[in-house]
Amino acid sequence: MQQTRMVRVATVGSSFHARVIAARLGSEGIVTDLRGNLDGLYPVGAVYVYVDKDDLAEAQEILMLDDVESAFDEEYLAEGGAPPALWLVLGAIVCIAVALFSRSF
Repeated sequence: MQQTRMVRVATVGSSFHARVIAARLGSEGIVTDLRGNLDGLYPVGAVYVYVDKDDLAEAQEILMLDDVESAFDEEYLAEGGAPPALWLVLGAIVCIAVALFSRSF
C-alpha cells in the first residue's frame, strides 16, 4: 500500500476561503486535505490546505495564476473606478445629510 505524503500549499484565515481553494484545486483533479479550525464552535483561526507532495508544484501554479487573474480584475480601481461598497457608504452619507438638512427647516 502506497502512503501519500501531504504538504501544505496554503494557509488562510477562514474555512470558507479554504473550501474555495480546495474546490478550485479539486476541479483540476488535485486531492486536498483541510486541517485546522474548520467546523469548530468558533471558526476563528488559521485553516491549512494540504495536497499530495507530487501535486505541490501544480497546485502552487494554479493558485498563483488565480491570484494574478484576480489582480487584473481589481485593476479598474486604479483607473478611477470605485468598489460597490464605497458607493453604498457614500449613498448612506448623502441620505443622512439630506435627512438632517430637511429637519432644520
